[in-house]
Amino acid sequence: MSNSTALPSDPPSKLSALLRLIRWDRPIGTLLLLWPTLWALWIAAEGVPDIKLLVIFGLGTLLMRSAGCIINDLADRNLDGSVERTQNRPLVTGDVTVIEALAFFAVLCLLAFGLVLMTNFLTILLSVPALILASCYPLMKRYTHLPQVVLGLAFSWSIPMAFAAQQGSLPAPLWLLFTGNVLWTVVYDTKYAMVDRRYDLEIGIKSTAILFGESDRSVIAVLQVLCLTALALAGREFGLAWPYYLSLLIAAGLFAYHLYLIRERDEAACFQAFLHNNWVGLTVFTGIVASYAIQA
Repeated sequence: MSNSTALPSDPPSKLSALLRLIRWDRPIGTLLLLWPTLWALWIAAEGVPDIKLLVIFGLGTLLMRSAGCIINDLADRNLDGSVERTQNRPLVTGDVTVIEALAFFAVLCLLAFGLVLMTNFLTILLSVPALILASCYPLMKRYTHLPQVVLGLAFSWSIPMAFAAQQGSLPAPLWLLFTGNVLWTVVYDTKYAMVDRRYDLEIGIKSTAILFGESDRSVIAVLQVLCLTALALAGREFGLAWPYYLSLLIAAGLFAYHLYLIRERDEAACFQAFLHNNWVGLTVFTGIVASYAIQA
């Protein structure tokens, strides 16, 4: 019999814990925030966005999504341990302290604000509600069954900011694009909430997945139709060409596939449907770029 004892595994480094805190290894949230930002920048610039703004908004998207993850985990740190999907988050395991998380959040917000200061006054003004929406979203789960709508507003606020930065104004049709993205966000985040529904019911977290109940798939289908309608109307107002409408047709096919995935409400399939929305954002963006390319 050996007298040797197994050495404990090394604890995760603070850097790796902080990276897990901001979901560095799960870029889907950043991508879902980036696509509508790129839609808006391309349309606002009529196909030739300012390179400086692309860099500013690209980095800003990464920073604010990361900050959003931190504030979400801070709000849920006493609940995440009861949910299988979130029980290993750094604030739950103690790999990151509350003070460290708050400090990291402040640094990310300051960096993002520094980027905004490189734009114009209107964009700077619009950054204030952007921060408020991102910060209050996690708390909405306690008070309303519509936190996904608040998330939709937060994830869509880059659209008016992009127009403000590129054009220095807020043309009325941008709100059709904004509405379409809010609806899309509610669609994919409801699928995400369906993954955790049984846990949320136990711990008292509210969501559209719980609100819609047995009608969840039907409501998602209706919201998908409304989303595509709003995006189509936005395309008409901005004078986009046929490739854009082809991209919406392809997006409709992707939406139908998502409905197929969630047909049994299987948690893994619902999560797969959520992740697959990245292709919806890419498809619409491709349609916008192609539209301006053929009109050049």
